[in-house]
Amino acid sequence: MVQKVKKRSGESEPFIREKIVVACLKAGAPLNVARSIADDVEATQARTLETSAIRSRVLEQLGKANPEYRDAWILYDRQRGRI
Repeated sequence: MVQKVKKRSGESEPFIREKIVVACLKAGAPLNVARSIADDVEATQARTLETSAIRSRVLEQLGKANPEYRDAWILYDRQRGRI
């Protein structure tokens, strides 16, 4: 189960599943899908995950649920200068 997130800066912070839920909701995913994706990431066997690994996993799951959710997430990242 994931306990820590390693950020791009090298810092670590506690894993907060609600951050994934909120991000998925902002991408247009319904609450049940957002929670399911957060559950999937949280259930990862690694104790620490890098933000890039979390992002990849979330995008994969959003794409499976509805490609429009994945595309909305990517568009938001581009607008924020994250990718």
